[in-house]
Amino acid sequence: MLPELDALVAAELAVPVQNEVAAFAAHIAGLLPSTNAVLFYGSCLRESRLDGLMLDFYVIVDSYDAAYGGGWRARANRLLPPNVFQIAHAGLRAKYAVLDSTDFARLASARARNPSVWARFAQPSRLAWVRDDAARMAAVAAVAQAAPALLGAAMPMLADWPTVAEVWTGAFALTFGAELRTERKQRGASLFDADPDRYLAFTRPALAAAGLAATIADDRVRVTGDLDRAGAGAAWQQRRRQGKALSAARLAKAAFTFDGGLDYLAWKIERHSGVPVPVRPWMRRLPVLGGLVLLPRLLRSGAVR
Repeated sequence: MLPELDALVAAELAVPVQNEVAAFAAHIAGLLPSTNAVLFYGSCLRESRLDGLMLDFYVIVDSYDAAYGGGWRARANRLLPPNVFQIAHAGLRAKYAVLDSTDFARLASARARNPSVWARFAQPSRLAWVRDDAARMAAVAAVAQAAPALLGAAMPMLADWPTVAEVWTGAFALTFGAELRTERKQRGASLFDADPDRYLAFTRPALAAAGLAATIADDRVRVTGDLDRAGAGAAWQQRRRQGKALSAARLAKAAFTFDGGLDYLAWKIERHSGVPVPVRPWMRRLPVLGGLVLLPRLLRSGAVR
């Protein structure tokens, strides 16, 4: 029998996705040899109509060399994971990030200082396509590390006796601050409010898996034992410094892997922040330079933080 947290993750990953999402995931899996799993995550999980939206997938492969046949894409994925691509299929659009199984397991865990992967997979996700039972078990094991990584890092930064909502919204707010993000501070609250019962069910087993004994009474979470608040504060300062630089480097790399990447980023920034982002024709021809020109403007306007 699976431990409690693994069982929660396994059940969540096994929830069926819409037929068009499953077909899209299978299509992507067919493009990359050695794909073992395709995970569907993000805001589109909560949408019934997908027209005009950008779906989000993580594609897990056995190895980068096998997925790409070697070459610069494999080297780039290994050096600065993940690679991100845009794709259209059967009237829908998506972006997908590629990680090999080793990197996915590492980046979804507390071993990764950068929260990019474990922040995303502490949220709900689905196995939209999986090769076999071994790949399913590996995906469950990797994703089950994400919520403990998030809460283990966040709890020392929160007030004593936070509510369950304050635990998760505070944790997500910390991760947003460690990346270049367009989402506003209220985004963490909207994530929690979308499925509060789910987050309540995950709280105690995730804290236990993080090595934190906790009780939940009257909707408040009490962690027994001392928390290293000074050490956690220093760690989050480092995450913020490194995370912004990593986000910028990944955006620059995406200019080579992500067709129409600047237009997508402009659309996403305007959707979340309301700040229009003009993309000039020359920027599309020279996306790296265009991105470098746009970034300071976006930071000054508050569209990206």
